[in-house]
Amino acid sequence: MDEAVPALATGQASTDAVTEQPVNVYIWDMDETLILLKSLLDGSYAGAFDGLKDHEKSTEIGKRWENLILELCDEHFFYEEIENYNEPYLNALNEYDDGRDLTSYDFEADCFSSPYDDANKKKLAYRHRAIGEKYAKGLEKVLDGHMVKVCNDQYSLTDKYTDGWLSSAHKLLEEALGKSASAPSANSSSINCIVTSGSLIPSLAKCLLYHLDDVVSSENVYSSWEVGKLQCFKWIKERFDGPNVRFCAIGDGHEECSAAQVMKWPFIKIEFRPEAHHRFPGLDLPTVQTYMDVIYESSSKDG
Repeated sequence: MDEAVPALATGQASTDAVTEQPVNVYIWDMDETLILLKSLLDGSYAGAFDGLKDHEKSTEIGKRWENLILELCDEHFFYEEIENYNEPYLNALNEYDDGRDLTSYDFEADCFSSPYDDANKKKLAYRHRAIGEKYAKGLEKVLDGHMVKVCNDQYSLTDKYTDGWLSSAHKLLEEALGKSASAPSANSSSINCIVTSGSLIPSLAKCLLYHLDDVVSSENVYSSWEVGKLQCFKWIKERFDGPNVRFCAIGDGHEECSAAQVMKWPFIKIEFRPEAHHRFPGLDLPTVQTYMDVIYESSSKDG
């Protein structure tokens, strides 16, 4: 995976920045870590609260999210056309993209279809670039005012139902980048990546709908659907590695835990049970950094 190390807020940092101060790369799982969806749909989140949470409301919230995600994918992210052509990251087909101006490009008339040959890979690369451009503009530039309000209301409803899970996760990702209310621009050389087992395009749609697009750039979202999380972790290490770079994986599943062990990275397990050691709200940046310090200080001593 031939990519330069990305800058600080967007994922592209200069070599000088890497050498001057430590770079922390946080690799987040998405579902049941940064967001809750499956556990809302199947009632397991509500079930963990011994009757204190309304099961029916949980399922209703989850179904609304499913509909919003699918609608965004189909209407704005070409999903009906490209659903069967999942790639592990948005820049995977860059070699096929000739940089053509897409302002007046007619996606409906370019006959994108199988076979998945070079000509169609170029058409898919165009679509990926268009999706990345929409992602960078934000939800307010993609949807009309009414739908933006619908999505924001759904976010607020979900956040309230989950006792602030979404907003506290977002706050932690902001802090990881060095953002704050007084300094909304990133002022550290840290980077957030997402590695999700879901397919790429719906995962990017989730980032927009769940307000993660300002803390995770589109090129830092990886789908492990076909390749597995270990391969994605290896790509991230290859992309960002340097003398002062530290990695940490955070998620709820066995696959990311095993992959982190192979990579010799610290791993923080997220669980939604109210008594869980690490969950949202609860997990904070000092805790994450403590995990990293333990692993990397031990490694430096061993080395």
